[in-house]
Amino acid sequence: MKKKVYTAFICLCCAVVSLFAQERVVELTNPNESCTSIAAGKLATTDGSVMTSQTCDGTSRTWMEVVPAQNWPDTAKLDLYWDLRHTESKNDRLGVKLKGSIPQVPYTFAYLNTGYPCMNEKQLAMGETTIVGRKELRSPKGLFHIEDLQGIALQRCSTAREAVLLMGRLAEQYGYRDGGECLTVADKRELWFFEITGAGPEDMGALWVARRIPDDHVTVSANTPRISDVDFGDKDNYMYSEGLKEKARKLGYWDGKEPFKFWKVIHETGKKPFTIRDFFVLKTLAPSLNLTMDMEELPLSVKPEQNVSLADMNRLLRETYEGTEWDMTKDMMVTKKIKDKDGTERDTIYKSPLAQNWMTNDMFEFLNAQRGEKKIEKQRTISVVWCAYSFVIQCRDWLPDEVGGVCWWSEDNPGESPRVPLFAGMTDVPESFKVCGHKRYRPDAALWTYRRTNRLAQVSWGHGRKLIEPAVLSFEQKAQKAADEMPLIENKVSALIREGKKDEAQAYLTRYSFDFIYSTLRCWEEMEGQLWHKFGRGF
Repeated sequence: MKKKVYTAFICLCCAVVSLFAQERVVELTNPNESCTSIAAGKLATTDGSVMTSQTCDGTSRTWMEVVPAQNWPDTAKLDLYWDLRHTESKNDRLGVKLKGSIPQVPYTFAYLNTGYPCMNEKQLAMGETTIVGRKELRSPKGLFHIEDLQGIALQRCSTAREAVLLMGRLAEQYGYRDGGECLTVADKRELWFFEITGAGPEDMGALWVARRIPDDHVTVSANTPRISDVDFGDKDNYMYSEGLKEKARKLGYWDGKEPFKFWKVIHETGKKPFTIRDFFVLKTLAPSLNLTMDMEELPLSVKPEQNVSLADMNRLLRETYEGTEWDMTKDMMVTKKIKDKDGTERDTIYKSPLAQNWMTNDMFEFLNAQRGEKKIEKQRTISVVWCAYSFVIQCRDWLPDEVGGVCWWSEDNPGESPRVPLFAGMTDVPESFKVCGHKRYRPDAALWTYRRTNRLAQVSWGHGRKLIEPAVLSFEQKAQKAADEMPLIENKVSALIREGKKDEAQAYLTRYSFDFIYSTLRCWEEMEGQLWHKFGRGF
């Protein structure tokens, strides 16, 4: 009895502590482990789409806007500002500084301006993940952060290949001041894996390599440099910065004799070029490769043994390793006496409903202090409670751009929140998507509608998940099943485009997305009430 009460008390304390995680995200998380991106080529997916994704884990803004296409005069300049990624709304300029400008081009495409800009009207899409790299490669003289390059490429390019080359050359010309970054850049036909870092404090340029991912492969980036051997003679599948080998040798990160492995050039000495997230995704999709965490490096991409669907991508972004050897809750068991049919009491062992895989550092420290030598080994899961937003983007060449590019967007923890469709042809987003909820509690921010319910469900996750998980899946199935809404939307928009009614098609897509978003918000508000009713007399 004492053991049962003790276990329940420990788990309850851990769950309650999780309510304070939002205010302490910087303290509780490793800033070097702040995003995951999984991407798939067109022959690796079940429907032939090229897909990329991102979990933006941290305090990047959740407000967004659709920036319209625009013509520009010959004398126009593009102004670049510092720290827009941590503002509360489009008009928030607190702490924002003008850092420079570059010449504008005559015409720019419409694009979805998110914390890390992610998609344009031509079905060009990007997922981002910080890979850190060597601190000594950062240059304060540079002009661009990665989100600047993303936004510029989305405004000026229609293919992944064009975007990679533009971002690389701009960084070399005007300077790159950010840490190491990776972008998985997709269009309707190709997928590229782009890694970039500074070239040192005395060189405002950049070191970068991009590799085309084979059409029948899936790749992943999870906060560490991954590109290995560079084939400098293969211009179709590799791009790289000018003088890369010479600069790497001058900096002392390549001896000119060993094979040129880009991750060894830009990665901190002694660290492996993969994390448990990279390993888990690749091993899950290609188990027969027998990949292990003991390897020096993992393949950049793998051919999945079964083609990947949109639902598969969503599941991977929800992953907490539950049911595997890395499940942090596998030992959080309690024993309860239950009478069988003949009235005999028997001990039944089951997982405590208070157990969950989104524990904070405080929870781990408290639990492990009570467990003696049998410690819980902390794992960095793909789904995390400090996630700002996440998405999966599909680029589909058999559909008009307006409906072919669709960003399946989610705010807060991807393990608990629904995904809503944002189309390449949309012209606006709801008002609650135009404000960020990170700086303070804002009931007018969509983030907090999802977050309130999600955090409440986590207090007793074994019970809360019975509400949350079916709701998440119901919205996925509502739009994605062949017998349901998405094919009808695609056919309707395709017909309007053929008839030359682009404006009508865009208005239709915008209305549909608004209605879908409002449905999820109402659902999460209703579930919040149900959870309070369930837990009103105690957790």
